[in-house]
Amino acid sequence: MMNTDPIADYLTRVRNAIKANHRVVEIPASNLKKEITKVLFDKGYIANYKFEDTTVQGTIKIALKYNPITKVPAIRTLVRVSKPGLRNYAGVENMPRVLNGLGIAILSTSKGVMTDKEAAKLNIGGEVLCHVY
Repeated sequence: MMNTDPIADYLTRVRNAIKANHRVVEIPASNLKKEITKVLFDKGYIANYKFEDTTVQGTIKIALKYNPITKVPAIRTLVRVSKPGLRNYAGVENMPRVLNGLGIAILSTSKGVMTDKEAAKLNIGGEVLCHVY
């Protein structure tokens, strides 16, 4: 199956799994998706992840995180910002603020995939992939 926007597919699979209250979601792997998964794990939005290379492409298994008492997911909103038809770039001076600093923007920079706050510390900009809060 040809997919024109694999990052949007990744975000949609995670979003759909959260809406259906799934514990684990499987996603076809790529290097960019692996880096986004690592950022989500480091910032506490997902419980765990595992990269499996059983097939040619491989898969990413993501364990979603929920509040143990209220069952509210850690990821409330996952929005794709930069699309293949309209790329969205941000410099250091116009870095996006997600939910007034409570959420994160995931950027693809020359130094790798990172959050908006990490990119601001390194004084670099990049392509805004998505917003998470």
